[in-house]
Amino acid sequence: MWSGNFRLYFTARSVAMLGDTMLPVALSAGLLSYGYSVGDIGLVMAATTACFAGLVILGGVFADRFNVRAQMIGADLVRVCSQSTAAFLFLTHRVRLWEVVVIAVVNGTAAAMFQPGVASTLVRVAADVQGGNAVTRTAESVASLAGPAFAGLLVGFASPGVVFAVHASTYLTSAVCLILLRFGPVPPRLLAAAGSFRADLAEGWREFRSRSWMWSVIVVWMVFMVCVIGPYTPLAAGRIIPEHGAGAYGLVNSALGGGTAVGALLALRIRAAHPLRAGSVALFATALMPASVGLDLPVAAMCGCVFVAGTGTAYWGVNWATSVQTQVPNDILNRIHAYEVAGSVAMVPVGQALAGPAASLFGAGRVLQAGAAVAVAVAVTLLAVPAVRNLRRAA
Repeated sequence: MWSGNFRLYFTARSVAMLGDTMLPVALSAGLLSYGYSVGDIGLVMAATTACFAGLVILGGVFADRFNVRAQMIGADLVRVCSQSTAAFLFLTHRVRLWEVVVIAVVNGTAAAMFQPGVASTLVRVAADVQGGNAVTRTAESVASLAGPAFAGLLVGFASPGVVFAVHASTYLTSAVCLILLRFGPVPPRLLAAAGSFRADLAEGWREFRSRSWMWSVIVVWMVFMVCVIGPYTPLAAGRIIPEHGAGAYGLVNSALGGGTAVGALLALRIRAAHPLRAGSVALFATALMPASVGLDLPVAAMCGCVFVAGTGTAYWGVNWATSVQTQVPNDILNRIHAYEVAGSVAMVPVGQALAGPAASLFGAGRVLQAGAAVAVAVAVTLLAVPAVRNLRRAA
């Protein structure tokens, strides 16, 4: 698996993911230091998420029509410029909210152009697709642990502007690694042969809809995002920090990162004949995450529950990504991946937006406990769908 191409791809993704986990710390600390509110921080983050979710499908069409590697390199270089601009603004103390929002829009758009190519690129650089997904997911988990801590040190000893500069350098590293990749000759789809942009978009939708195992998972996953993942982050912070302190909240998040690393490593070793069936069983563990916080268990118990939940989530995630990459033909893989990413990501802000009103009506604890029940129902539903349960591992 560790060919020269895969080492370059792994380095590109790992370094970029480390930078991405540093960004929320820099953004929050930087804007707060200039007197902006938590709502302003949310506005900036929402701008990135909305652009990503709204444009990722278009990014999938572009990736299937043209040179996907060039598109990914271009997206990285755009973000080098945008994050360098952010670093300049913060280092020169010329921060205005509308400028930061514009940078967030640019970043979200660039991410939407980059993400669809991830699936097809990994297939081309890794002879062992599941192993490639597993070690990449492990690196992502390590980044989620190290990135915020590193960003906090840089903010404390330097300034948020330095973190933005480091973030820009991670995208530059990613772009250089992608430039150095050496693929065999794969002719791009010619514009004349590919048909119109609208036709390509429609073809991607038909291919997505024709795979019942795929759209079934996405429909169920959208419910999971709205009812479990979306509400968990704001409600968990609102319950843990006032009662146990910010340090305890950090420990719980670290436990989640550690669990996802273990789950990814398990997926490297345990390769079920029916990957989505095994992944669905692992998803039962995700109910422990909202349940432990909703029931206000001791911090140690919460950490243990969240660790197990992270393990189950990562095991599912690796099996799901591998199934998509090995079951879908390469010439439509970028569009299919874009549809499934859009269906998942778009529902997270919906769940976050509904968390506050729901907590006001029913109480945060009950909302989290309901999320745990939904997590169990999601796993049961996935196992009840024959197309999901019976999907066999691709040769």
